[in-house]
This record gives sequence, C-alpha cells and structure tokens, in this order.
Amino acid sequence: MKLLLEVNKRKLITVLLLVLLTSCKERLKKENIKVFETSRVENLPYYNEETFTPHWLTSNSEEEKRFHKIPDFKLVNQLGDTITQRTFENKIYITDFFFTSCPGICLKMTANMTKIQEAFKEDSEIILLSHSVTPSVDSVSVLKDYADDHGVIDNKWHLVTGDKAEIYDLGRNQYFVENDLGIPKDINDFLHTENFLLVDKKRHIRGIYNGLNSASINQLITDVKALKNE
Repeated sequence: MKLLLEVNKRKLITVLLLVLLTSCKERLKKENIKVFETSRVENLPYYNEETFTPHWLTSNSEEEKRFHKIPDFKLVNQLGDTITQRTFENKIYITDFFFTSCPGICLKMTANMTKIQEAFKEDSEIILLSHSVTPSVDSVSVLKDYADDHGVIDNKWHLVTGDKAEIYDLGRNQYFVENDLGIPKDINDFLHTENFLLVDKKRHIRGIYNGLNSASINQLITDVKALKNE
C-alpha cells in the first residue's frame, strides 16, 4: 500500500512539473513574439557618422531638418533606368553594397534581402536598393541576369551600377557602411561590407543591421514597420 502511494505521489509530482514547464515555455514564447512584433524603442534614432552613435530627434524639428541626409545621386538599375533620389521620394528604403561575382557573403546578403522583399512585397512605400561595388564588371545586363536568378522584383528592388567614385563615396561617406573606424581609404581600397542601412522618407539613416544575421534581419523588418507609424 505504501509503495503504491509513493508511486502515485511521484507520478503526481511529475505531472505537476510538466504542467509548470509547459506553462513557462508558453509564457516565454508569447513574450518573444511580443518583442518581435514591436520595435526596441518608440521612435528610431538617427545616425550621422561612422560610429553610429544614436541621436534622438524630434520629427520636423529644426535639428532634424539640419541633420545628415543622403545626398542626390544618379545611378542605373538592372532595367537600364536612371535611379535618383526622386525614385525614393516618399519612400522608406533598405540599402546595401554587393557585387554579382562575390563567392562569399553577398549570396547570404542577397538571400536576406529577398526575405525583406517578400515581407514588404505588397507595400509600395518600401523599396530596396543594392549598389554594385564592381560597377565596371556589373553592367546593366549582368545585373539583370543576377536579378532574374535571385527573384528580384523590378522596381521593388533596384540593383544599381554607375560611376565607381560616386558609389564608393556614398558607401563610405554618406551611408558609413564600413566598420574600419579611423582607417583612411580611397577608391583603390575595395568596399566590402555586410551592413544593411534603413533610410526614412526624408533621407535620414535610421538603422544599421548585420545582413548576415537572421535576428538582425527580423529586427530590421520590425523597425521598418515602426518607422511607417512615426
């Protein structure tokens, strides 16, 4: 009799532990979903230099109007169309730097850009922009072939080529995509980075993300949604 009671007691304890563990897992799952669906902050910060120190500005303030903006540019996409800042007027865009013959990180970056494209496929306010860092090789036809191979949606995701000096200046001095702080570089130094940048409708940089990291890509998607609501 005592043995039977002891066995039943152990079974009861086991059942209670399983119930508690299941409850905890469900609670953590819900909390994780909540974090994923909301941005880290109420309003995204602004950035204006290579250390990516966040600045907290009031929208439409004089300080915001004077803050660093991506300047005008003139490039050509995979369709042979001229791409300028007018293309991105009243648009939020995500940008990166790649090259079609890259055997390493670019393929992963392209795959993650494809995920972002899919997340905002039906949202006309969101556009993607990928700059070739080997524009002499990545001609319009080469970019078009690459776009077709990787499911790029024309006019949703622009793969651009153009003047190398302009592209490198944009990457290093306007988007600040390289992490080599304090190391001077010129056009002869290859531009290679895994960073994605989030740019708002006023051309301000509002986020930097690791284009190789799934969690960072998820955060980028979340931050785009938050930026739309500002």
